[in-house]
Amino acid sequence: MKRRLALVLTALFLSPLAAGAQEPTMSFFVTSANPGKGGDLGGLTGADAYCKTLATASGSTGKTWRAYLSTDSENAKDRIGAGPWHNAKGEKIAGDVVSLHSDGNNITKQTALNEKGEIIPGRGDNPNRHDILTGSKVDGSAAPETCGNWTMGGAEGAAMVGHSDRTGLDNSAAAKSWNSSHSTRGGCSIAAFKTTGGDGLFYCFAAGS
Repeated sequence: MKRRLALVLTALFLSPLAAGAQEPTMSFFVTSANPGKGGDLGGLTGADAYCKTLATASGSTGKTWRAYLSTDSENAKDRIGAGPWHNAKGEKIAGDVVSLHSDGNNITKQTALNEKGEIIPGRGDNPNRHDILTGSKVDGSAAPETCGNWTMGGAEGAAMVGHSDRTGLDNSAAAKSWNSSHSTRGGCSIAAFKTTGGDGLFYCFAAGS
């Protein structure tokens, strides 16, 4: 009897749920890492593919993933479907595009998780990685700073970023914005992104299944 109980407990401990497997409803996450070339994500096509790769590796399949990134010909808000969206723990981020871009969304340091269900380090952490690439204005439309439509990864260009932890240097609306806080400086390399508190991460949304 004791041996059987031990086997049951072992099976539970090693099960996907006990190991922190992602909710099948996951439809939003922050990338756990940059693909490797800073702001050069291979354009929107490359960024979308990276979202899918990370989602699949985390166990989430059967969804169409889109990077929340704007270019001079496409708005981030128009790329991500209709919602609703949930993070890797099943927590609701927003019900639709309008609520996502309102003060009523549920993006915080505790809910803006990566595809593994991990919190992104923010202001006060070392390192701070809260600058999330968006190239977007507060309403989800395109900003001028997009690292050359996500094809530049060197000393030139800049990108508009948001703060995944909704925290900045002050209490201004920009400092608390998840998608449009400030522009990067010093180019579009990962080294440049680090100088303002970033690591070249970006948001991924499931646009459909």
